[in-house]
Amino acid sequence: MTEFICSFAGINVEICALFPSTKEFCRDYLTDGQAAFMVETAPEDIAYERATSDQTAVAEGRKPYPFSDNYLETLAVYRKLAAGLSAYDTILFHGSVIAVDGEAYLFTAPSGTGKSTHARLWRELFGARAFMVNDDKPLLKISDSGVLAYGTPWDGKHRLSRNVSVPLKAICLLERGVENEIAPCTPADIYPNLLGQTYRPKETEAMIRVLHLVDRLAQGVPLYKLHCNMDPSAARVSYEGMSGKSAAEGKQ
Repeated sequence: MTEFICSFAGINVEICALFPSTKEFCRDYLTDGQAAFMVETAPEDIAYERATSDQTAVAEGRKPYPFSDNYLETLAVYRKLAAGLSAYDTILFHGSVIAVDGEAYLFTAPSGTGKSTHARLWRELFGARAFMVNDDKPLLKISDSGVLAYGTPWDGKHRLSRNVSVPLKAICLLERGVENEIAPCTPADIYPNLLGQTYRPKETEAMIRVLHLVDRLAQGVPLYKLHCNMDPSAARVSYEGMSGKSAAEGKQ
């Protein structure tokens, strides 16, 4: 058993892992602080993750992939982490968060739609003004004063993230389209998508907390729908539509 403490979304969590590789996976988030709660994995958690992965592959018509136990433990940790952090007004979200000039924008969509590609277009457009907060599973801390987006080590196949927090300016539902068009939408328009992309714990109390937090998220952050192609102009259209600023100058 490997024991260590990490800081996620400003909350210190003790992790008791089966494999030393899990500590290495979380190395950018290690801390010496006192833990608020503990996450512990067991062999049955690895078995659950493998069964879930296999079932998903079969449902999607794919051959199950023989993931290592080390990798599956990282999935078990984030599931337990998400349940625990819900008590601290924080949810684990599936999406790409990019920051420009100190403000974060979250793109969400089903896997394969083009979130990471669209985020790359932003990085190409803004250069040093932009960086990835997290390209797969950011944490969102929700408060009465706004929402903060945090990096995590669960950052997608390209491993794009930073151990930072950035105020979340907007959430954008990404959809494929012939033309690049963006428009504001209501919580009712996007709520099923937000809920579907939020990790929902199995534990009843944690699930209730997460549902309440998703409601607050939908009400507390401007929401948009973007129909886009993969032309570089898509980044300019989406940024200017959400920020109200010129992409070229970063000014009102």
